[in-house]
Amino acid sequence: MVIHPIEPVFDENSRILILGSFPSVKSREVGFFYGHTQNRFWKVVATVFDTEVPDTIEKKRRFLLDYGIAVWDVISSCEISGSSDSSIRNVLPNDLSIILNKANIKQIFVNGKTAEKYYNKYVLPLIGRPALCLPSTSPANAAWSIEKLVKSWYVIKI
Repeated sequence: MVIHPIEPVFDENSRILILGSFPSVKSREVGFFYGHTQNRFWKVVATVFDTEVPDTIEKKRRFLLDYGIAVWDVISSCEISGSSDSSIRNVLPNDLSIILNKANIKQIFVNGKTAEKYYNKYVLPLIGRPALCLPSTSPANAAWSIEKLVKSWYVIKI
């Protein structure tokens, strides 16, 4: 069983919540979300907000808070082989009330189909708030170019 090691990023000014499925091995190693250099999350969200790509954990945290973005993952703990979403078993979801009780979240987004699957199975029945699924920024989603991702992700700019 692997336990999610990264605290959520949010404050009382967060307006949107972006949820991944579970942090990759690289993200767990660096201790922050979307830590693999090939993941396009930071490039996509920086492009959406027309700003430079943050390159340190502190700059990434500041970016999220400055733009009203909360980030966490659907899964609190699970069995997983490496970073393979398809290997995820025995899921325990994160308690999103930690964020939802403190921030006025207008919209919840999930980053990719795996996050959507586990959100709909474990979280939606508890909180009753649907999430909008965005195409995954993972390098495994190679069919989506940066340009296509940015166009789809533009909806986070609310």
